[in-house]
Amino acid sequence: MTFDEALANATRLLSFAEADATNLALMERLESLADSWLSVAALITERERV
Repeated sequence: MTFDEALANATRLLSFAEADATNLALMERLESLADSWLSVAALITERERV
């Protein structure tokens, strides 16, 4: 897994959330998953600095 892949996953999930703004529960779940991918991206960046 690379930083770019994790960021792409987060971006894709946020796009899905925006596209289905009528389903609040799904939108919140997708945003939560996107946040998780952003955390993964941050961990990858931190690991690469060491």
